[in-house]
Amino acid sequence: MKVDRLVSIIMILLDRERIGAQELADLFEVSPRTIYRDIDAINMAGIPVCSTSGVGGGFEIMQKYKMDKKVFSTADLSAILMGLSSLTGMIRGNELVNALAKVKSFIPADRAKDIELKVNQIHIDLSPWMGNRNIGPYLESIKTALHESKLLSFEYVAHHGNKTARTVEPYQLVLKSSHWYMQGYCHKRNDFRLFRLSRMSNLQIQEEFFTPRDYQKPQLDFADTLETIQTRIKIRIHKSVMDRMLDYCAYENFLPDGEEHYIVSFPFIENEYYYDILLSFGDKCECLEPPHIREEMKRRIQDIAAVYES
Repeated sequence: MKVDRLVSIIMILLDRERIGAQELADLFEVSPRTIYRDIDAINMAGIPVCSTSGVGGGFEIMQKYKMDKKVFSTADLSAILMGLSSLTGMIRGNELVNALAKVKSFIPADRAKDIELKVNQIHIDLSPWMGNRNIGPYLESIKTALHESKLLSFEYVAHHGNKTARTVEPYQLVLKSSHWYMQGYCHKRNDFRLFRLSRMSNLQIQEEFFTPRDYQKPQLDFADTLETIQTRIKIRIHKSVMDRMLDYCAYENFLPDGEEHYIVSFPFIENEYYYDILLSFGDKCECLEPPHIREEMKRRIQDIAAVYES
C-alpha cells in the first residue's frame, strides 16, 4: 500500500464532493479492489469515508466531518514531516518523496517558518556510521518485493557462521535497535522468520509471485521476558569506558570506587552475547561476582591469549 496514494486520495476527497472507485482506480492505475482497501485504511486512520451506490455514487468524506488544512496543528505537521524525512533518508523511492511534498502542501504560508523550525529541532538519521554497504540496496529490493508480492532469494549466515540458501515471502521491514530486519515466510523452514539484513548476501528478487498468507507480526518487545531471565552481576570499570557502559545500564547503577573507577550493577544473561559485551571492554572491565561468571570470564580470556601465543 503506497503512502503517496493514500495521501493523494485524502486530498482528492477534500477537494471534491464525491468520486467513484473506478475513476480513482483509473487515476492511480490500480484495480478498484485496491482502491477499496485504501478507503478501508483511510477509515481506520480516523477519517470517515462513506460510499454511495448507483448512478452518481462514489466515495466522499462525511459531511459532518469536513476536514481542511487547518485541521493539522503545527505539532501534527512537524511530527509527520519528521517521520517522512527520516524514512526518505534511508529508503529511497518516489512514493515517499511525493508524500513528503504533498504533506508540505498542507502548510499554510503563515505557519511555514514555525513548522520548519520545529522540524529542524529533531533530526532522525537512520543510516549507519559504517558497516555493510548492501543494506541500502537491499532495503530497496525488499521494498519492491513487498509491493509486488514477489519471492526473494538470498544466502543467510545464521549462528556459528552456518550459511544456507533461502527463498522467502517478504511481509514486513523492521528497524529495531539500529538494525534492519525482514519478517518473511521461509520456504526452507516452512515457518515465519525474522532475518537480519546484514547477514544476507546475494539478495535477488524472483519472477515468481506469491499469494499473501495470514501472519502475526514478530514480537519485538522483550522487556518483560528480560526482567525474568536477567540477573545482576557486579563489575568494576574504569571511568574511560563509562560512556559506553551507559548504553547497557542506567546511571543509577553506577557507584564511584575511588577517583578512577566505578562499581556497576550490570544486567546479565549467561550467553555468548553478554559475555562478548564484557570482553569488548578489555582490561577496563573486571567481573567481581558471582564467582562462576568471574571464572568463565578468566577462561575465555585465557583462550584468547592462547590464540596469540600460538
